[in-house]
Amino acid sequence: MTVLALSRLQFAVATYFHFLFVPLTLGLSLLVAILETIYVRSGDEDYKRAAKFWGKLFLINFAIGVVTGITLEFQFGTNWSRYSAFVGDVFGSLLAVEATVAFFLESTFVAVWFFGWKKLSPKAHAATIWLVAIASNVSAFWILVANAWMQHPVGFAVRNGRAELTDFFAVITQKFALLEFIHTVGSAYILSGFFMVGISAWHLLRGHEVSFFKKSFRVAIAFALIFSLFEILQGHMNAEILGSAQPTKFAAMESHWETARAVPLNLVQWPDSAHERNSVQALPIPRLLSLLATYDPNGEVKGLRDYAAEDRPPVLPVFLSFRIMVGLGFLFLALTAWAWFKRDSIERSPLLLKALIWSIPLPYIAVQTGWTLAELGRQPWIVYGLMRTSDAVSPLAVSQVAVSAAAFILVYSLLGAADFYLLFKYARKGPAPATA
Repeated sequence: MTVLALSRLQFAVATYFHFLFVPLTLGLSLLVAILETIYVRSGDEDYKRAAKFWGKLFLINFAIGVVTGITLEFQFGTNWSRYSAFVGDVFGSLLAVEATVAFFLESTFVAVWFFGWKKLSPKAHAATIWLVAIASNVSAFWILVANAWMQHPVGFAVRNGRAELTDFFAVITQKFALLEFIHTVGSAYILSGFFMVGISAWHLLRGHEVSFFKKSFRVAIAFALIFSLFEILQGHMNAEILGSAQPTKFAAMESHWETARAVPLNLVQWPDSAHERNSVQALPIPRLLSLLATYDPNGEVKGLRDYAAEDRPPVLPVFLSFRIMVGLGFLFLALTAWAWFKRDSIERSPLLLKALIWSIPLPYIAVQTGWTLAELGRQPWIVYGLMRTSDAVSPLAVSQVAVSAAAFILVYSLLGAADFYLLFKYARKGPAPATA
């Protein structure tokens, strides 16, 4: 394998592993804040126990997520030094804000929340977890803005062979960045809701702490239902901006080859990249692809044949990632709607409880396929239209990158195993007993 292939493999492994932890941190911090707020307002001790129980799972996930995130950022200097040299003025400034403001705020108040149960008033203590939740999501904002700049670079000028920041406000307010943040955070909230719902369902199926877990279940299922619906409604906005900002990605995810107007959306199709066509194409919905891409049923949609083969992303994995993500999104809406209507008697619906337990991994698959679509669909560019991935890699020996890639895979596998073991252990154990 080449240095480029090994560096891409190493970064992909690090990113996939890191994003096992990030979505749960974003959503679970908010859910714990909601549970503790209900306790403060109602005085119901079950909600205090719930905040402590789910908070313990949040802390396990947060701690390991921090480790994987730090090592991920180091790779920009070790494996992608040419990229860092070219865009460091823009990309580095965004990550610096994230680290010096949001991450330190989040880390500080996590400690205050963990140690402050007996030292702070209930309202002050609840405020600390809200600060953690806000800081976590602000941290995600800065990181996603940095990624969005790679997807759609704005607010810069190339001088002396480097991309230099010229309009910071344009970078952080561009539509691409805002939509990427909203969509990614929405998926994180769905994942966290399913996590809480699935664990609650496991205990309810066994008759453990029924009253306690029904309260957690009701909060989480409402949360998951709201964001499952939101994610579907918001998703079409991403299609429209991809159609204009990243037409090759849009064409690949829809396996659209010929530029045309009034383009239908085929419900069944299969790409044949070797012959630049679809080997299967059936059940078209007239004009729908044009409507999604341009908000105009007669709008023009660019096809992959308009671009040289070396400027196109790999079609099949992008096409499949998009369909898996969207298909799971509709499944999440159906499951959460079903569970919402059954919420008051959920303990008497064993089939639904089992379905919810087995659904815990599905949002993880959805967010990973979403990132596959975002990152693989951008290829062959590391900064879309500005810098190719092949030009961004560090001048290293194959042996050096092979050793570091193997080490990353080993260490991240151990961290992932530790995280899921601890989550499984304490999730099964359940909450601390109620005090008299």
